[in-house]
Amino acid sequence: MELKLAYGDQIVTTEVLEKNFLGTLLPNELPSVKDENLEIQRAINNPIKSPKLEKIIKPNMRVSILADDHTRGTPSYLVMPHILSKLNDLKVPDENITAIFGCGTHRCVMPGEAEFLIGKETIKRIRIESHDCHAEDLVNIGKTSYGNEIKINSIVANSDAIITIGKLGYHYYAGFTGGRKSVLPGISSYETINFNHAMLIHPKAATGNLEGNPVHKDMVEAARLAKVDFIINLVKDSKEKMIKTFAGDLEAAHLEGTKLYDKMFRVTTQKRPDIVLLSAGGYPKDIDLYQGSKAIDNSKFLVRPGGVIIALLECREGVGNEVYTEWSKKYRTLEELEKQIKTNFVLGGHKAYYMEKVLLNSKVILVSEMSDKEVKEIYKLKPSSNVDDALEMAYNIVGRNASLMSMPYGTMTLPRVKN
Repeated sequence: MELKLAYGDQIVTTEVLEKNFLGTLLPNELPSVKDENLEIQRAINNPIKSPKLEKIIKPNMRVSILADDHTRGTPSYLVMPHILSKLNDLKVPDENITAIFGCGTHRCVMPGEAEFLIGKETIKRIRIESHDCHAEDLVNIGKTSYGNEIKINSIVANSDAIITIGKLGYHYYAGFTGGRKSVLPGISSYETINFNHAMLIHPKAATGNLEGNPVHKDMVEAARLAKVDFIINLVKDSKEKMIKTFAGDLEAAHLEGTKLYDKMFRVTTQKRPDIVLLSAGGYPKDIDLYQGSKAIDNSKFLVRPGGVIIALLECREGVGNEVYTEWSKKYRTLEELEKQIKTNFVLGGHKAYYMEKVLLNSKVILVSEMSDKEVKEIYKLKPSSNVDDALEMAYNIVGRNASLMSMPYGTMTLPRVKN
């Protein structure tokens, strides 16, 4: 039988034996909205546990709109016209509005990417900036109860109102994306982000969990210190069709969104296959190994102990993080990595830690555009140039009669194996 999976901008196909195929782990899809613009308007005009924008925005305010960067693929271009129209109606001129891409520690958004993310017309109308976590003019806005000094983008710190746009998804130590993440890591300093992410080894800092999660709670406190006024978060299905928009209070609207997302993408199965054939979901989810490894981490909950994960991740921009590379070279055991996280954490090193946890119980074959030498010697993965060769490698490890499942939306899907 034929299987199809996304790889960058392409769809790759392969053949597997039907008798050994246990199925495809797919989200619990819900009906998409008929009109995305009407849905966004509905959410903005009916905010969750928040005053309407008419009560928040005053004439001539300086407004910052925080948008996700190029690694998220959030369709902020759908939301921006509604925000700008509303702000203009409330006597805020375009020259008082700035859109800031929350790049965290990532590179700046390129002009072509910016146009794709927030729309050509928006770029013509308002000021556009990419956050730089190393900028010299970052502003200290206070300290969280965890002891994290929160330094944020100066434009945002000096604005009169802050509106954020995000897309809900899983995150493997913040629990979920969206909401408070627009501030931390989005527009925070490198040191602030570093402090927060160092709490990732806490047992409650886990995919799909907010309860008792110190990474999440620290982020919420940071966003409250920044005085976020209004959030707009989207829930989309695996085909990027809009299911629902959540707007309003930083925490309440985000929480409602995560409940719906979890209902859709936490998928129960009774089977643990010998082989998981995995895709992150294509570009930009597999833009580099740093981003694509999120899918590998999710797949560890599905593959049986001692099994094989075949990860189709294009990685057109390579690894995507120098610290990930440095730590992968320098610290070769889980014990060494845990020690470094506890005593000398540097952002990016956590990726090496999570990958090492996966490799404790399974083999990972990586189909990518990265060099075989790099994949094998630095990251301890098994390189392959195409999916068919990768399957042959997997059969040589677990046998030709191995059971197999596919996971085409690996970044989005969280497997739950029912005993």
